[in-house]
Amino acid sequence: MQGAQRNSLRLLQWMMAASLALPIALFAIAATISYTSTLDIADREIERTLDVAHEHALKVFETIDRSLAELNEVVRGLPDEVIRAREPVLHQRLKQLADSLPQLKSAWIFDANGKSLVNSLASPPPDQSFADRDYFYAHVDQSIGTFIGASLTPRPPYQGARFFGVSRRRSSDDGSFIGVIQASVLPEYFESFYARIGSDPGSFFAMGRADGVVIAHFPRLDRDFQLDPGGPVGQKIAASPEHGLMTIAWPSDGIERRIGYRRIAEYPIYVSAGLETSAIRARWLGTIGQHLVFGIPATALLFLLLAFAFRRTQHLQLEAAKRREAEEALKHSQRLEALGQLTGGVAHDFNNLLTVIRASVDLLNRPQLSEERRQRYITAIADAVARAAKLTSQLLAFARRQPLKPEVFNVGERIQSLRDMLATLLGPGIEIIMRLPAEPCLVNADAGQFETALINMATNARDAMQGKGRINFTVQAATNVPETLTHLAGSHGFVSITVSDTGVGIPAARLGRIFEPFFTTKQVGAGTGLGLSQVFGFARQSGGEVTVESAVGQGSTFALYLPRVPADLLPQRQAPNTAPAVAGSGMSVLVVEDNIELGNFAADGLTELGYSITLVDNATDAFAELTVDADRFDVVFSDVVMPGMTGLDLAQAIRDRSIGVPVVLTTGYSQALAQQGSLGCDLVQKPYSIEELSRVLHRAARPRRVRDGAAE
Repeated sequence: MQGAQRNSLRLLQWMMAASLALPIALFAIAATISYTSTLDIADREIERTLDVAHEHALKVFETIDRSLAELNEVVRGLPDEVIRAREPVLHQRLKQLADSLPQLKSAWIFDANGKSLVNSLASPPPDQSFADRDYFYAHVDQSIGTFIGASLTPRPPYQGARFFGVSRRRSSDDGSFIGVIQASVLPEYFESFYARIGSDPGSFFAMGRADGVVIAHFPRLDRDFQLDPGGPVGQKIAASPEHGLMTIAWPSDGIERRIGYRRIAEYPIYVSAGLETSAIRARWLGTIGQHLVFGIPATALLFLLLAFAFRRTQHLQLEAAKRREAEEALKHSQRLEALGQLTGGVAHDFNNLLTVIRASVDLLNRPQLSEERRQRYITAIADAVARAAKLTSQLLAFARRQPLKPEVFNVGERIQSLRDMLATLLGPGIEIIMRLPAEPCLVNADAGQFETALINMATNARDAMQGKGRINFTVQAATNVPETLTHLAGSHGFVSITVSDTGVGIPAARLGRIFEPFFTTKQVGAGTGLGLSQVFGFARQSGGEVTVESAVGQGSTFALYLPRVPADLLPQRQAPNTAPAVAGSGMSVLVVEDNIELGNFAADGLTELGYSITLVDNATDAFAELTVDADRFDVVFSDVVMPGMTGLDLAQAIRDRSIGVPVVLTTGYSQALAQQGSLGCDLVQKPYSIEELSRVLHRAARPRRVRDGAAE
C-alpha cells in the first residue's frame, strides 16, 4: 500500500515537474522564434522607411540641382556688371524660387571674390564677402560639380534658422572660376519630414555627408555633430559603402539602435533610418507577455502558440500577396502607359495621312478638274501611302517584327554613297566628317533599313545642334562590343558605325527613354519620336545593338553594331523598284486573298497587264484547286494572314505534296513570318503596286514551257 502511495506521489511529482517543464520548454522555443520574427519585421520596417527617406532626399537634391542649373543658364555669359544692373529682376526671380521650394531658405549668386551679386533675401545685397564659407571656397580651385556643405549659422545682417549650402561653380567660356551659385537648404525641412514618417516609438533618422558631417538629425540635436570616419559607424559604412544594416550605439547620444543606411545616387550623402533596440525588445516583450497571459496551462499555451504561428504566417502571406498585387498593378499601369503612348502616336500620324488621302479624293471628284491638278492630287495620295508604309515599317522595326530583306554590302561604300544626300538633308551649317576604313567592312542586313537608321541618327544629331556644328561618321571593325553582344561575337566580330555630334547632349535622366516609340523632346510637329526607335528595332532584329554616350553640353555619340561577314563575299545588288511593269502574256496566276476588295484590285490590275487570274478567298479552296489541276497555274500569289489555313501553311502544304508551282507571299505584317521566315518564297510587302507585283510574279513563275509540256 505504502509503496503504491509512494509511487503515486512520485508520479504526481513527475507530473508537476512535467507541467512546469513543458510550458517552460514551449515558452523558450516560442520566445526564440518570436524574437527572430520581431527582428525580421523590424528590419523590413526599417528598409521600407529608409526607402521613403531615400526617395524624398533624392527628389529634394535633384530639384535643387535643377534649380541651380537653371539659374546658371540665366546668368551664363553675363559679366558681373550686367548681373548687378539686373539685380532687382534677378532678386525677384530668386525670391520666387525660394518661396516655391519649402526646403530652401534662400538662393544666391556670388562673384569670384565671394560677394553677393544677387540673392533672394535682400535687394540690393550688402557689400559683404562670403569667401570663407565652405560652399564657396570648395569651387575656387577646380570644378567639382554639386557641392553640399556643412550646417551653418546665418551671418549678420541675415538671420533665421541654420542651413547648409548646395552650390555649383560658375565658369567662364575658358573654364576659369568666376563665382558660385548657391542654395541655402533648411535641415529642419528634412527633420520635420522625418517627424511625420517616424511616428513609431524609438524612430531615428539622420542625413549626413560621406565625410561624416551630419546635416539633419531626428530626434533633433541642439549642437553640430560629426561622425568619426575611423569610429565604429565609419568602419561599418566603409565595409559596405552603398547600403547596409547595423546595430550600434549611436555616437550622438549613446543609445543603441538598429540602423539602416543608404547612399543617395550621384551625391556624397547618406540617409539612415532606424529603431532603438529597446523599442524592438519592447515589441518582443509585448508579444511574449501575451503568451504568458494565455500560456497557462500547458495545453492552452500550445494551442495559442499554434494559433499565433498561424496568424503570423497568414499575415505574412497576406502582406506578400498584397505586395505581388501592387507589383502586378504597377507593371500593368506601365504597360498601359506605353500602349497609350504608342496608340496615340500612331493615331495622330495615320489620321494626318488619312486626311491628305481623303482631301485628295474629294478634290479628284470635282468636275472640270485640270490634268495638272489631277496629277498633283494623285501624287499626294501616293506620297501619303508611302509615308504610311514607312511609318508602319518603322513601328514593326521597333517591335523587331518587321521581316527584313538582308543583303551583303560594304558599310563604308554605302555611307560614302549617301554623303551628297546627307549634305543636302543636314544643311550647309553642318560639317560632315567621314572616317571610313580602307579594307571592306561587310555586313548582311537590310540596306534600306540601314540607310534609314543612318539618316535618323544624322537627323537627330542635326536637331541637337540646331543646324550648326559637326557630325563625325566613323566605320571600323569593333574592338569592344556591348555586354549584350559578348555572347554572340562570332569569328568575324562586329562592325561599328558611330555618329558623333557637337550638340547640346542628352540629360542622364532621359537616356533610358530615347529609344521609346513617340518619345521626343522636340516641339509639336517637329518630330514623330520614331527615328531612334527605328534604329533600335533595326539593330536588334539584325543581330546587333545600338548604344549612346552623351553628356549635357558635350554632344552625343550613337554607336550601331552589326555582325560582320567574311570579306570575300561580294555585295549583292537589287534591281531598282522603279522598273516598269512586266506584261503577263497569258501567264496563269492563282490569287489567294481573303480581303475581297484587295483581291479584286490585284486581279483587275494583273488582268489589264495580260495575266490570266483565278481568284479564291481562302487557302483551303486554293489548295483544292492545286490538287485537282496544278498544271493550270504558273505561280500562286497568296496573302499570309488569313483565317484557318494561312499563306505559310499553304506554301508548306504545296511543298509537302511536291506540287511544282512557285509561291509568292504578301503581307503587311505577320508574326509567324517574322519569326519563321518566308520558307524560301518571294515576298511582296504591303502596300504594293501592280508594277512591283508583276515583276515579282514574272521572276518567280516557273518557265512556261515546263507547264505547257506537262499539259500535253
